[in-house]
Amino acid sequence: MASAPILDLPAARNALRATFGFDDFRGRQAEVVERTLAGQSSLAVMPTGAGKSLTYQLPAVMLEGTCVVISPLIALMHDQLRSARANGIRAATLTSADADWRETQDAFRAGELDLLYVAPERASQPAFRDFLSSARLALFAIDEAHCVSEWGHDFRPDYRMLRPLMDAFPEVPRLALTATADRQTRPDMLNQLGIPEDGLVLAGFDRPNIRYTIRHRDNPVRQLTTLMAERPGPGIVYAQTRRKVEDLADKLAAATGRQVLPYHAGLDPQTRAANQAAFVASEDMVIVATVAFGMGIDKPDVRFVAHVGVPKSIEAYYQETGRAGRDGDPSAATMFWGAGDFATARMRLAEVDEERRNAERARLDALAALVETPECRRAVLLRHFGEDPPQTCGNCDNCLDAPDVTDATELARKLLSAVYRTGQSFGMGHLQKVLTGAEDERVRQKGHDRLSVYGIVEGEEARLLQPLGRALQARGDLVPTEHGGLALGGSAREILKGEREVAIVVPPKRQRRGRRGGDEANPVGDPLFEALRELRRELAAEAQVPPYVIFHDSTLREMMAARPSTMAEMGQVGGVGGKKLEAYGERFLQEIARH
Repeated sequence: MASAPILDLPAARNALRATFGFDDFRGRQAEVVERTLAGQSSLAVMPTGAGKSLTYQLPAVMLEGTCVVISPLIALMHDQLRSARANGIRAATLTSADADWRETQDAFRAGELDLLYVAPERASQPAFRDFLSSARLALFAIDEAHCVSEWGHDFRPDYRMLRPLMDAFPEVPRLALTATADRQTRPDMLNQLGIPEDGLVLAGFDRPNIRYTIRHRDNPVRQLTTLMAERPGPGIVYAQTRRKVEDLADKLAAATGRQVLPYHAGLDPQTRAANQAAFVASEDMVIVATVAFGMGIDKPDVRFVAHVGVPKSIEAYYQETGRAGRDGDPSAATMFWGAGDFATARMRLAEVDEERRNAERARLDALAALVETPECRRAVLLRHFGEDPPQTCGNCDNCLDAPDVTDATELARKLLSAVYRTGQSFGMGHLQKVLTGAEDERVRQKGHDRLSVYGIVEGEEARLLQPLGRALQARGDLVPTEHGGLALGGSAREILKGEREVAIVVPPKRQRRGRRGGDEANPVGDPLFEALRELRRELAAEAQVPPYVIFHDSTLREMMAARPSTMAEMGQVGGVGGKKLEAYGERFLQEIARH
């Protein structure tokens, strides 16, 4: 009788090279894989792009039985299915969109699957539990595991039904995976999924290849056009409404000549699916979308993510910006915000259940602090997730081009006083006219030219009124009224009494651009590199998969640098596993030989 294979880290490294073409693990991958091979359950909090899927795909290849992966979106499952199969992993999905469900069930029962992807809605059904009893299980992998927590930003009730399923198979280890879980959410996730406290593996949240930039929104089409010119390659633009999505997609396509398509829930399903498929397959397309887009996309080569408006929380911002640069290459996360974004968000708090309202308000305040900070954006972001980062990162707008900060306490008292004395019912435009002593018919009509605050602001102070108004609205010290005016809120009364200071970032007189030296990873224009990309496109078209499923850009760059001339040498290139070497090695060797 053959002895059982040794399942330790050296064996895992051998399997890693054979399956994925990598010589070693990254970050905390090794720890997660080692725990899983030892039969221990874990919650792995790892940043997007850190290789979470590898931590269950590799054990699935090594362990006897099938790894059942619970994933929230069909598009995400199919995306991961393509990548797994390209690496020679026996994988299948069991979803409402699959016509081959009988063949999949037969393959599972016959022990012929390494991975079986299912949605939580299916996994929580008693019939599925009976089905799983018909074959050997190796592992339960719960992807996007933050969906199980009511404190999380993407709560899905069906995730709460997963524990009874897994409890029915007590000998099968559990691996929960997420990129976004703050200190409040993690204990709830461990509890809901039945994972012991010592099973938490916290890999950190830093994405050093992403450059964070936050700017006031003045002309979004012009601002986005500039961003697209600086960042060739695929990009995602998030807008707040379906109408804004359509409008921006049309205007950006006209302004740049690039393919720009919309994505939102109001499009018919065929158009939506076609636009998503076009984006996944493209190497330079931009998609403008509502936040519904992206969770189901495992596209590694997104070069920028832009927000036209503020996301709903820092957790949402982190997850959405995390869709950039999953391949590790330089990428950008840029937000264009306006005071009205926070005004709208604070008004919506009234619609939230009272028990959740304080938590949602705290999330909004944390987002405002990120937007308003003159300090390192990355440090603010990482501290929110409980980390202790360096004071500067060298790769955000504030580190690259430090903004000026001014004490605006006296000006804030003048502005808030004007809000109060005009009856807390006028917008910033009217308040500015009152404070700067403008000759204006409406100001005279309302008798506001006779107020003590009329004409008390001039010169440089006048230029600061708009950014100060934005800052006070972001912080909640000025809140919107039902009819579009502004009223006192938050700490306004403490500021008026001189009990609280106000510092704001001084906007530059003209838009400053951060330095971009050494920011491009790809040797664009190099004949060999372009030839390798063209071959990748051809092979992707033949296989009907996106180009990145064949090889990532980093693998092409390594091929270009190493110039392998034999299959053995090609097999040493990072990202060229056994199945891909067999499928594509000769074609790439021939292309390299031609150059």
